[in-house]
Amino acid sequence: MKDFKKHLVHEDSTIVDALNQLNQLAKDTIVFIVNDEQQLVGSLTDGDVRRGLLKGVSIDDKVTEIIQENPKYILKGDTDVQKALQLRNDNYKILPVVDSLKRIVKIINFRVLKSYLSIDAVVMAGGRGERLRPLTDSKPKPLLVIGDKPIIEHNIDRLISFGIDDFWISVRYLGEQIEEYFKDGSEKGVNIKYIWEDEPLGTIGAISKIDNFQHDHILVTNSDLLTTMDYESFCLEHIKNDADISVATIPYSITIPYAVLETDKSIVKGFEEKPTYTYYSNGGIYLIKRSVIEQIPKNTFFDATDLMEKVMSEGGKVCSFPLRDYWLDIGKMPDYTKAQEDIKNLKL
Repeated sequence: MKDFKKHLVHEDSTIVDALNQLNQLAKDTIVFIVNDEQQLVGSLTDGDVRRGLLKGVSIDDKVTEIIQENPKYILKGDTDVQKALQLRNDNYKILPVVDSLKRIVKIINFRVLKSYLSIDAVVMAGGRGERLRPLTDSKPKPLLVIGDKPIIEHNIDRLISFGIDDFWISVRYLGEQIEEYFKDGSEKGVNIKYIWEDEPLGTIGAISKIDNFQHDHILVTNSDLLTTMDYESFCLEHIKNDADISVATIPYSITIPYAVLETDKSIVKGFEEKPTYTYYSNGGIYLIKRSVIEQIPKNTFFDATDLMEKVMSEGGKVCSFPLRDYWLDIGKMPDYTKAQEDIKNLKL
């Protein structure tokens, strides 16, 4: 919630001041009481005001006379991703996010957000987009418009809808246009920083330049995907599996139109009539433990598949997350044309 300060009331305010603020919030009728340092002191709802008035409190008294002194909150950077989701499931709709000094840094509204995932997101947007020329001759591929906004903005907005608010965008080719478009992210109520690749560093190498992640799990995604992926399910499965890396995978089924024989040398041992085989390809979306990110070599061309192979060779756990939702890699002109049609019916 980028205008979260409308939910804040200073502890020296009167009850009538708080009532006026609650009235302006319509259905989101809760405010959080803060001191001079913006630290959370308590919360206040319409119900708290009514109960206070019935007890004889005056509307000219300080708001601290009737506040709830131990409101629920979310700690920024909390390693337990499931805490916020449990509060949501317990029907807490509006919650403050506080830093280590209990200063409110954000208000989240589960009437608007699908989730609140305490993870960082890195969006890889440095590619040249050769296969989409001439469209990419003067504009970076991530800024090509699908429907009413650029490809990359569809991705970032969907991640924001899952409560992710710490972003890095890796840029190179015409990256200044992307930086100018999103700036620092404040217009969307999030934090966006940029990683500049002086030379191509592969599909994940640029992440080695980041040394100030805010959370223990990092989501990495290509910027040229169009998807309705459920990031909450992805995150919870990643944590449940205690995976070092989880990768979204795209299932492809191939049906053989003939009977397939099982043979041992020249002897037929059995056969299967017109079998279907399912294979999984890399969907370009990853969740990675922060400690694993640190294994990416500095300033070296390095692909995500290189990191997965490194982790597996050292006995780490790489897990597949089969993606059943819509997914399209916009790599070629037919993909771009398809995306323009598909976006008309997608609920991103």
